[in-house]
Amino acid sequence: MRNTVFMLKVVALIGLGGVAACASLPEAPSRVDPPEAGAGYLIGSGDSVQVFVWRNPDLSITVSVRPDGKVSLPLIDDLPVAGREPSQVAREIETRLAEYVQDPKVTVIMQSSVGTFDQQVRVVGQAAKPQAVSYRKGMTVLDVAIAVGGLTAFADGDRATIVRMVQGNPVTFRVRLNALINNGDMTANVEVAPGDVVMIPQSWF
Repeated sequence: MRNTVFMLKVVALIGLGGVAACASLPEAPSRVDPPEAGAGYLIGSGDSVQVFVWRNPDLSITVSVRPDGKVSLPLIDDLPVAGREPSQVAREIETRLAEYVQDPKVTVIMQSSVGTFDQQVRVVGQAAKPQAVSYRKGMTVLDVAIAVGGLTAFADGDRATIVRMVQGNPVTFRVRLNALINNGDMTANVEVAPGDVVMIPQSWF
């Protein structure tokens, strides 16, 4: 619910955007404070996970997490995994399999990851491939631009913005993607934060 509200606020900000409004925005800080240490990686929808059941190859499988945050495994239907650590999922699988297998030993390994909402950077607008990108420490807007295949021919990269949650409220920063990508201005290569939304508008000309 909280993530849905945030995205609605982002949509509202897009509707209020314009050349003058963008010019008055503060530039994004060059560096971002690292997220506070907490739980390990949390599985998200779209992730691919390998479930290995020791001495039971017929029960071992690699599956993708469905949009509803669940997976289906041999002997286990509709197991909720999104928002949980792989080790937590492994323990629950062991508990459920104990009904069928003596002393099951389960390992859950990430094969590919998208992450939960708070572990992604979402790119919307005039990117070649608008999508959610899995965040990693020290990621910059150039890393994000490469991950989405660059900008379209219609993009106005220097009016791009980052919407970031700061103390529970969305704050919009200006980023200069044209200066970075076309002119090699590395001062425009600012860091992104997990949960950021990068908005790339269409050029007016």
